[in-house]
Amino acid sequence: MLLKRSTLSLFMCFVSLFAQAQAINTLSAQEKKEGWKLLFNGRDVAGWHKYGAKGVGSSWKIDQGALNLNVPNRVGNKAPDGGDLVTDAVITGDFEFKAEWKVERFTNSGIFFFVQEDPKYKNIFDTGLELQVLDDAIYEGAAENKHRAGDFFSVANARVRELQPVGSWNKVHFILKKNKLTVSLNGFSIQEHDLNSAEWKQRVAASKLKDAPISKGQFTGHIGLQDWGSSVWFRNIKMRAL
Repeated sequence: MLLKRSTLSLFMCFVSLFAQAQAINTLSAQEKKEGWKLLFNGRDVAGWHKYGAKGVGSSWKIDQGALNLNVPNRVGNKAPDGGDLVTDAVITGDFEFKAEWKVERFTNSGIFFFVQEDPKYKNIFDTGLELQVLDDAIYEGAAENKHRAGDFFSVANARVRELQPVGSWNKVHFILKKNKLTVSLNGFSIQEHDLNSAEWKQRVAASKLKDAPISKGQFTGHIGLQDWGSSVWFRNIKMRAL
């Protein structure tokens, strides 16, 4: 009888923990109090549009509560009727951003910050600072570069690389506060930069963003999700002003 009671108690404990687990694409009472807002509701693409255009390409789908770029057969660097996505909202001032992403084998994608949607910037990567979303197996055996998961593409390497296995969710946390930029991935601090520092300015000047607005100290704009012709999933996308 004692064993049965212990088993029942353990079962009820698991049930309680499960009930307390926060549903995806929702805000907790604490998050609401802190001013967090969802950028993706888990049901549709409201709040997003194709970079430089209207609407959202049909290759972007909702898959079990995740925003999924669906590319069954990879051809080139853009999905059929896909395109990079950007938020309708323009982010100004200090802010905090969180999201989860997962990839399949050899996926290449990214999350962009400070995107200026302007005809003079043909591509999203001409204007936005890209945090790489990637299956690092793409570069297995290659020399070190700034193209792996957690890197700021062409600007800065991640300090550590602690990724979940392909097909599992990774959690990114991005903070811009008083010209200090910090990023963590799966709880590990991977990027720390002073945007006023000579080092950061030199990094940008030597990168593919040397002519982008951030090279002139403009840290406002849309948040973007990259279509680079391979399947990727995003969920729990949220931000708050600081």
